[in-house]
Amino acid sequence: MDKRLEQKIDEKIHETLSKIGEVKDLARLLDPQKGDDKSFQYGIMVGRLYNSFYYQSRRILKRVPTSEEFSEFLDILTSRRDDLLRNL
Repeated sequence: MDKRLEQKIDEKIHETLSKIGEVKDLARLLDPQKGDDKSFQYGIMVGRLYNSFYYQSRRILKRVPTSEEFSEFLDILTSRRDDLLRNL
């Protein structure tokens, strides 16, 4: 993966972790019954990160991400999963 893109993804992970309250508020707003469910909150976090990955790929690389880049993005998420979940 392009180092600039990888750096942006890492920055977005740190930003997401620093704004856990926003994720929880959004989860409660979207579904009051599941709002406190960590799986639901994690899904919102992953969605936010995927959106950033796709947007930054278009902005930095001037194209959609390749299958290989998407696989590398999934590897990043997998390696950070425990950190993301621990902060919920």
